[in-house]
Amino acid sequence: MNFDYVIIGGGSAGCVLANRLSQNPNHTVCLLEAGPPDDSHFIHNCNPVNMLYLMNSPKYNWKYFAEGNAKTGKRKFYWPRGKTLGGSSAVNAMIYTRGHYSDYDHWAALGNTGWNYKSVLPYFKKSELQHRGEDAYHSKEGTMDVIDPTFHFPQSHAFVKACEQAGIPHNHDINGEQYEGVDFFQINQTPEGRRCHSSVSFLNPVRDRKNMTILNYAHIKRVLIKDKSAYGVEYFDLKDGKKLKTITAGKEIILSAGIIGSVQVLKLSGIGPKQELEKHGIEVVLDLPGVGENLQDHPDIIIRCRDKDGSSLTTFPWPYMVRFMSKFYKDNKEPFIFTPTDAGGYVKSDPSVEVPDLQLQFGSLRMQPHGNGITPVKSGFVLHVCHMRPRSRGKVLLKSADPFEDPIIEANYFDDEFELDALVNGVKIARKIISQPAFEPYFKREEAPGPDVQSDEQIRQFILDKAESVYHSAGSCKMGIDEMAVVDPELKVHGIKNLRVIDSSIMPTITGSNIHAPTVMIAEKGADMIIKSAQ
Repeated sequence: MNFDYVIIGGGSAGCVLANRLSQNPNHTVCLLEAGPPDDSHFIHNCNPVNMLYLMNSPKYNWKYFAEGNAKTGKRKFYWPRGKTLGGSSAVNAMIYTRGHYSDYDHWAALGNTGWNYKSVLPYFKKSELQHRGEDAYHSKEGTMDVIDPTFHFPQSHAFVKACEQAGIPHNHDINGEQYEGVDFFQINQTPEGRRCHSSVSFLNPVRDRKNMTILNYAHIKRVLIKDKSAYGVEYFDLKDGKKLKTITAGKEIILSAGIIGSVQVLKLSGIGPKQELEKHGIEVVLDLPGVGENLQDHPDIIIRCRDKDGSSLTTFPWPYMVRFMSKFYKDNKEPFIFTPTDAGGYVKSDPSVEVPDLQLQFGSLRMQPHGNGITPVKSGFVLHVCHMRPRSRGKVLLKSADPFEDPIIEANYFDDEFELDALVNGVKIARKIISQPAFEPYFKREEAPGPDVQSDEQIRQFILDKAESVYHSAGSCKMGIDEMAVVDPELKVHGIKNLRVIDSSIMPTITGSNIHAPTVMIAEKGADMIIKSAQ
């Protein structure tokens, strides 16, 4: 089979690209996705039970684990990633945040012309269907629903009020002019209460296009390259007994397999650090040392509390949740538009910090660790403190030349103690919030870190022992003009023709936000670049 454009990965970015590149009926587009279609009710029906299932489902989730370093006791970290159309946007908590304008101005300052905030804002707006209406920062002309949840637990209201009592400003639009402050998050759901992930936003409106082909269960082996020019893709058809098949691209191949998958495919294709490729017996097409380096993530620590009145959403046992949701549907005519961490925003770990560097996420449920486990049935709430601007860098390495073997992920949390110091202050800020009068009707006791953990050193050790990923990772195929850059500012792989990487892996530095909205923006801008280059 031959197409003009072949897109590897049907996630947050890949769905956008398939839509935009197929707008021209004269261009043929093929989207390859390793996972199944996104037709499960677990994906579309947004409730915490379904979300917990998706976070742990081998059918819809890659279920990666990252390696810890000596500081974190060599423990493993759960790194879930969506494995279906829509990618991680099909399994995440649906929170819509963009980051601070300086995130993008910094990219431009590194030599990435055209990536400053003023230049990328139109691409954020292009995809957005903002249900609050239009203004200088928002649009209602796109297909990606951005909506205010219709339901909040009493504890979530208490959190917003407590932040105000603690001196933290209220901010009704953290994606607008002002970044600092807290409120209820906006989320990617339809007004009917259905998940609005990338497949729903960008594929569903155009599935009848004759020039767009979607192939599920297509596990990539490698990109085919001749004379430093990409021309095809080899993949295993998992519906056909893992039969190896080939498709070719007349114009471009676009890698949108994410921070782990895009690295793995590049290296299996012979593009990456020469020494690593030779170690695994892979023919070196191009010695590109930055592939897999520069990995960044937001480390997250949870303050977990028991409540007094038992009105929070407990994750176990299932009958409790069933009773809760049945009662909600019976008593409310509104759709159940809800995310587990429905309130939060951005604060500074220290007054001297120029840009807020901590994200708060409040949830009326009792869970630890989040995403990969549940606590016994007891009612309570959690307050996440996430560090948004880490200096530590990890990497993605091949374990072998087998495309079915998960790569090695070295998270390298707290290699630079900058983020550890910030989180120590973050725990203190969280405790200050929870101690405000607004929480008095609900707060019973702190379970973690617990009343015995008070000194800075004790808090530091608690963070090292208990911090987790909050599933915002980026940077492993960074954009730039230096020797460690993988793609240029037009997202073309350095030294290889007709090959681009367009996903969150191209971020030179991670945004101070949840990762879905910036990834969609990157895909919108990347698609525009491809379309203009073909004219």
